[in-house]
Amino acid sequence: MSKGTPASPALMAAKSPGHGAQASTHAGAVSTASQASAVVGPNNVVAPIQMTGSEALVRSLEELGVKDIFGLPGGAILPTYDPLMASDLNHILVRHEQGAGHAAQGYAMVTGEVGVCIATSGPGATNLVTAIMDAHMDSVPLVAITGQVSSAVIGTDAFQEADIVGITMPITKHSYLVTDPNDIPRVLAEAFHLASTGRPGPVLVDFAKDAQQAQMTFSWPPVIDLPGYRPVFRGHSKQLREAARLIREAKKPVLYVGGGVIKANASEELLVLAELTGAPVVTTLMARGAFPDSHTLHVGMPGMHGTVSAVTALQQSDLLITLGARFDDRVTGVLSSFAPHAKVIHADIDPAEISKNRTADVPIVGSLKEIIPDLSAAVKVEFESNGTPDLGDWWAFLGNLRDTYPLGWTEPEDGLMSPQRVISRIGELTGPEGVYVAGVGQHQMWAAQFIKYERPRSWLNSGGAGTMGYSVPAAMGAKVGSPDRVVWAIDGDGCFQMTNQELATCRINNIPIKVAIINNSSLGMVRQWQTLFYNSRYSNTDLNTGHDTIRVPDFVKLADAYGCAGLRCERVEDIDATIEAALAINDRPVIIDFVVSPDSMVWPMVPSGVSNDQIQVARNMTPVWDEED
Repeated sequence: MSKGTPASPALMAAKSPGHGAQASTHAGAVSTASQASAVVGPNNVVAPIQMTGSEALVRSLEELGVKDIFGLPGGAILPTYDPLMASDLNHILVRHEQGAGHAAQGYAMVTGEVGVCIATSGPGATNLVTAIMDAHMDSVPLVAITGQVSSAVIGTDAFQEADIVGITMPITKHSYLVTDPNDIPRVLAEAFHLASTGRPGPVLVDFAKDAQQAQMTFSWPPVIDLPGYRPVFRGHSKQLREAARLIREAKKPVLYVGGGVIKANASEELLVLAELTGAPVVTTLMARGAFPDSHTLHVGMPGMHGTVSAVTALQQSDLLITLGARFDDRVTGVLSSFAPHAKVIHADIDPAEISKNRTADVPIVGSLKEIIPDLSAAVKVEFESNGTPDLGDWWAFLGNLRDTYPLGWTEPEDGLMSPQRVISRIGELTGPEGVYVAGVGQHQMWAAQFIKYERPRSWLNSGGAGTMGYSVPAAMGAKVGSPDRVVWAIDGDGCFQMTNQELATCRINNIPIKVAIINNSSLGMVRQWQTLFYNSRYSNTDLNTGHDTIRVPDFVKLADAYGCAGLRCERVEDIDATIEAALAINDRPVIIDFVVSPDSMVWPMVPSGVSNDQIQVARNMTPVWDEED
């Protein structure tokens, strides 16, 4: 590791307080006279004052507007935990550093603010890596603060030393090592600016122990200078006009909406564009809630477990209006066969995403908050000048698909409850104002399919990384960020056992989340693949937690041990009453053991390695198309 300098040469920041380089802000480049606008927070002016590096770290977080932090102390970060006691910052002591990272993610996802987690050196820092990678994959604004051994022994394999800057470089927007206490205010201001602007993502700041203990001169706001970082926010007018022309000419357009719309807070702007064009809208797994499910233009979620209408709309389209999506493999299937006849408009704030997987005919780089209204204005001019396209035949085709192949399920033959019914009733009884946080696997897909999402930031999940154990700590963070909303962690019996120690955090800190364990006594999605592709050879997927097993652990007893309310539901006729009982308990967390059938599967499904045209609505059942393209 280098000592006292940022890790990435492209982002090397000037150390001298009056440096005259320009700083990047949402409005573009500004002079140092107005550099404070790039600093997150209220931009209070603090006159120079002497304090320790640790005190400067805590004070910087306060000046940045941070309210809540999730963390776990240890030797290398201990100097900072002392002044933290005198701060108004709400520090929530987690039981595992991974929980701190996922909680910070959940907090960021529901609030739109930067989530903050803190850990010590060595294993404390490496325990954050999974959450940092998860935030990187899903573009979640996160600042991870870690302690490091003293600078004099860095590189000597000192006790609890780990090169966390080197470890996290591929999975962060930037990673810093701070060995000079005078750098602390500037580095933290830069970290928050990087995490929250452009394409959001995680930034790691590693503080050497001696930098925390040494004296420094604190003032605020600091001068930040990131010459290699200048996000573009406004789309190019020529590209917008060309996109509008393609939209007017298209016979089968589709608005392919990704999670970037939610990150940009552009859902209202999307609604205007959709209603103006009359084009069908598909919302990816990360974009659920970006466009109301109840809207007549919404045709569903695309992808491996998407609706027939959404998957086919993309396949049959002649124009993909791609907004904040990245053409990932779970949406495209075999990339070479994806939407073979479609031209592509691709708008994204990250230029690296455009034409990465699918070549864009019209690339538009910028913030969707700016691009979508400008595109709507260009489309309106195009329609007024050349007429509004007739999408009647396209909608007749899609409407028939939507009516013929709606989402549904078959009741299990073993007499146990269907997980789809359980999850559907959770959504219906809680309503669209709730927040739903899924783990990873079958229950994640069912929660995406069978809960109706009407607003952004109501659906949280680990999309890109697929991290088991995400749900409980992320729900905890979401509840801290949105304390007045009902927050459900919809989890599997496998995922739940990876991070359920955070129930202690929830109980002690009065964070009353509700956990629905969809208990099929197995690693459900792995079991589904074993059923379909491995001749039902269930190698190492039985968990012994459900019906007719030894129930290790017994989730109701586990809930009681953590001081939570524990409920169990095993009959269809008890589903509503159990959910209503959980909704009525708000003084502590609630854990419900929903004992469901292990034989239920997620449908529709596009098997891995095949074209989306081969989507199956049930085992070995492919839709019969009424129209050939």
